[in-house]
Amino acid sequence: MRGSRRAAQKVAAQLTVSTPGPEGRRTVAELLRLWQDLKRDRWTASTARNQASRAKLIAAGPLGARQVDSLRVEDIDRWVLGIRADGVGTASIHNQLMVLRAALAQAVKWDWIPRNPAALATPASHPPAVRSSMPVEAVLAVIRSAPHQAAALAFRLAAVTGARRAELAALQWEDLHAPTLVIAGQIVAYPSDAPHRPPVLVREPTKTRQVRTVTLDPGTLRAIHEWRSTHRGLGPWLLAVGERPPSPDAIGWWWRHARAAAGIDTKWRLHDLRHWSATTAIGIGADVRTVANRLGHSNPGLTLKVYAHAFAAADASAAAALGRVLDGSDEEHRDLDVHPATVKPSM
Repeated sequence: MRGSRRAAQKVAAQLTVSTPGPEGRRTVAELLRLWQDLKRDRWTASTARNQASRAKLIAAGPLGARQVDSLRVEDIDRWVLGIRADGVGTASIHNQLMVLRAALAQAVKWDWIPRNPAALATPASHPPAVRSSMPVEAVLAVIRSAPHQAAALAFRLAAVTGARRAELAALQWEDLHAPTLVIAGQIVAYPSDAPHRPPVLVREPTKTRQVRTVTLDPGTLRAIHEWRSTHRGLGPWLLAVGERPPSPDAIGWWWRHARAAAGIDTKWRLHDLRHWSATTAIGIGADVRTVANRLGHSNPGLTLKVYAHAFAAADASAAAALGRVLDGSDEEHRDLDVHPATVKPSM
């Protein structure tokens, strides 16, 4: 047949997936329930809630009652177009499509269907978002404007380690092995069964279930020492006094208070300290594997994808530096045995 390889795969998937099997006659809603049952023990509580919410939206829609073995690529593309027309945002469409794709991939493993029609469905299209980085002046201003010492330390730790808000809340004194810090968990808030009671805070594995060790700079270690030496009854939690950990929502409030006091742009979120950490590390020459480890990315390819703009800027800086060396205008590397007049292109 004529056309691209992808077009051929799409046609083959449509033809093959239509072949019914005994289990394939089960509905998409049933598949989603079984898929969640299989995966739930491997997910953190927050991930399980998010996936359940997305699966519920899919099951309640037109695909929920469809037999798994009747789905074609075209059906999924039409479903995407339909929910987009209903005003569902691109990010939500992407998340739902990823859940459907994962569930159908499991159906393939179970021999319900021979191929996964969602794997060839048209992705939710949107222009790639380029993450801007906070100016260092804004970072310093918000740390200076923190409402108290614990907040200032939390913001500095976020900027140095790239830790997420829930990971900051979960830090314990036993995680500190100066000059390194182990980031091993996150605090998840669950509604209390009793009315008018604060949420129940539970320490769970990190979002990716990875434990990572990051090195702290002398300034951050001094800030931790000052915090510990000036407060009694700190308890087990690095950023809290007493036995109860800080709530991630409380750390978010610290940020909003400091942002207003510092007078910086309201577009900057606490999470932007994580992006600042990554972008700055890349800009000063840290390799992708080091940056990925500090962020807790299991795959450095994700770091490359998310921070491609930062690596491009670092590449431009490297090119300029190499040019200065070759032109003899770099004082620091003037003693290198490279002379512009004697450099000849190789054949």
